[in-house]
Amino acid sequence: MAQRLSNIAIVVRDYDEAIAFYCGVLGFELLEDTYQAEQDKRWVVVRPKGEANAAGTALVLARASKPELEAFIGNQAGGRVFLFLATDDFKRDLALYESRGVKFIREPKVMDYGTVAVFQDLYGNQWDLVQFAEGHPLAVTAQ
Repeated sequence: MAQRLSNIAIVVRDYDEAIAFYCGVLGFELLEDTYQAEQDKRWVVVRPKGEANAAGTALVLARASKPELEAFIGNQAGGRVFLFLATDDFKRDLALYESRGVKFIREPKVMDYGTVAVFQDLYGNQWDLVQFAEGHPLAVTAQ
């Protein structure tokens, strides 16, 4: 059996502001932005750039389409880190994100598994920016 996790939906307030943050600030690539008339919504998919993620997991930016979904904007994981952005160069990405105004809520820390800092996306969801240690099974290597 061959399987992989292809997409993760993240509830957003507005498609265009979410695209601006994920693509403009974090540097993700926009894979798809298609209007679906039958449901009056857009299918918006983004993912980190780079060959290391060419077949990797992407984010579906899912606009909160009803009031009860709005409570989940920025709180998809109940206050825990929700997503983990692995990098091949922690210092480069940390400096870039800080220069673009990304809010880091936990300073960089070296752990057994690698170097990590926690940041918030535009809605307050918490992310780990992590460079896994060399030899770690989740380590990203430059292509």
